[in-house]
Amino acid sequence: MFKKSIVVIALTLSSLVAGTINIALSANVSYAIDSLKEEFHKAYPDTKVRVTLGSSGKLTAQIKHGAPYDVFLSANMLYPSLLYKEGQAITQPVIYAKGSLVLLSRKDRDFKDGLVTILNNKIRRIAIANPKTAPYGKATFTALKNAKLYNGSRKKLIYAESASQTLSYTMSVTDVGFVAKSSLFKSQLLGLKEGINWIDVDATLYKPIEQGIVLLKHSKNAKESRAFYDFILSEKAKNILKEYGYIVR
Repeated sequence: MFKKSIVVIALTLSSLVAGTINIALSANVSYAIDSLKEEFHKAYPDTKVRVTLGSSGKLTAQIKHGAPYDVFLSANMLYPSLLYKEGQAITQPVIYAKGSLVLLSRKDRDFKDGLVTILNNKIRRIAIANPKTAPYGKATFTALKNAKLYNGSRKKLIYAESASQTLSYTMSVTDVGFVAKSSLFKSQLLGLKEGINWIDVDATLYKPIEQGIVLLKHSKNAKESRAFYDFILSEKAKNILKEYGYIVR
């Protein structure tokens, strides 16, 4: 509770600064956010965009406890819908992008057997985002169940709090990990190759993650917040998101 209070106080002070907007951002978008901010600043050079990364579930809990975020970009539609229903959001949730999964290895591997590779005895630890709080974790859990691989792999699963932490585990302490495809665009991963370091997870095994955006009632800079919200739904932002592995309409 004390930790949450610190977050609320810090964000309250920052929101008092004119021209500053606070964005609650699902961790999977962390690799695209700099490009998005750069493009946004071309039209709004005096608006400072302050970003807080985290799992969608934890960010939602902070919002419920009064954290004065202006805009929430979630990794699914569930949490924005919940916030709207409870009066914490002032706009209905809108899908701004759809995310997809890949199975990633920091070492070269033989992926000829597809996802069944995770049952190999050489694969001892598998990173996965927490299905209870992270939409990408829930999608991974669904994919494993539908592929009938969960029972054979569940003892190998190492749970992370968010998409970014899942990637960190994958690149440091586990043999493979189920991560957002957008993660492949992190600068350190650009040299990794499909079929050798990563494979797509068959999209028929899970529903591509519909990521939602809402404006929040705590917004202190309504004009700037609305401008950023509209920008994320613009063609310019969609083109950037597409470059980072997202599916956009």
